[in-house]
Amino acid sequence: MTYGMPRAGASGFFQKSWVRWGLIVLLGVVLIVAPLVLPQFANQTLIRIGVYAVAVLGLNIVMGYGGQVNLGQIFFLGLGAYVTAYGVANEWNIVLVLAAAIVIPGVVGLLVSLAAARLGGLAIAMVTIALPIVGVPLAKRFSDVTGGSQGISARFSDAPEWTGLYNDQWQFYIVALIAVVAFVLGRNFVRGKFGRALAIVKENESVASSMGISPYRYKVLAFTVASLFGGASGFLYMVAVQYTSPETLSFHHSISLLAAMVIGGAGSIVGSLIGGAYYVFVPQATNAIDPNLTAIIQGVILLVVLFVLPGGLVSLPRRIKRMMRRSGPSAGPTAPAPQTTPSSGPELGAAEEGPQQTERQGQA
Repeated sequence: MTYGMPRAGASGFFQKSWVRWGLIVLLGVVLIVAPLVLPQFANQTLIRIGVYAVAVLGLNIVMGYGGQVNLGQIFFLGLGAYVTAYGVANEWNIVLVLAAAIVIPGVVGLLVSLAAARLGGLAIAMVTIALPIVGVPLAKRFSDVTGGSQGISARFSDAPEWTGLYNDQWQFYIVALIAVVAFVLGRNFVRGKFGRALAIVKENESVASSMGISPYRYKVLAFTVASLFGGASGFLYMVAVQYTSPETLSFHHSISLLAAMVIGGAGSIVGSLIGGAYYVFVPQATNAIDPNLTAIIQGVILLVVLFVLPGGLVSLPRRIKRMMRRSGPSAGPTAPAPQTTPSSGPELGAAEEGPQQTERQGQA
């Protein structure tokens, strides 16, 4: 027997080009077929997961990858929702509405970050906390635009008759398309030149400066990108809900987004998707258990995940793999090994070090 040749692991298998393209095609087929066969409730649940996954993705870029504190991501989601509602009410072209819902929160995020990026620690946290706190009274005050405390509705995502689809199916395709584009852009963003520079800034700003990387510029850019994703999630929110109010901007929603990012996995693209699922599923589950204990149960879940899986749920497979290796045959008592010629080659057991039917109503 020879032990010198490293064994190809599962990660090596998934690195093959044809496997990756096969998985992409499979995912595309699933996204196309799923809304046609799933019941309305399942479609609506998946739509909401897509909405909040995009918001968590933006939060992950600025916090998970950039290391900045941002407690106001929900403000950009709400702003994108209000811009969408205003554009629809004024009969803008829907493509223009989407662009405005992304760009306007991005511009606001840029202006905020130009001041906030020079701050650090608690100071930048206070600035971002102020966003939803100020946003709620502003939304109530400018009632001509926002509908005041009553909110504003915008029905624009009903399925066209020529499609033959139900509303939830049509909305699923819209959310899935924009969410996939957002995740592809986000992945390329953090894995490219920008992501590498941002990682250095997060690790050590002095080192980044010595390498010619401006921490200020990359902090501003990360915050602005997060705001753009927040605005996109606001547009998707209106696709799904078709109604927004000052409650959309509430600060506790921003904290829930933060918890979703941490539980899903900070600094992880897949973790953002898990975070979106957590944001949708866990409140439903805790309310079903006891509405009076919802906050307590969610707090306990957050603490357990932080202590057991500091890397979030996305790190669970890696943790299980390590536990299985430790409890494998090589970790237990074994029979005395036969004496062999001393060798400088790898020992057995130490060579594997891998990485790791409801009636449809027409409303979401």
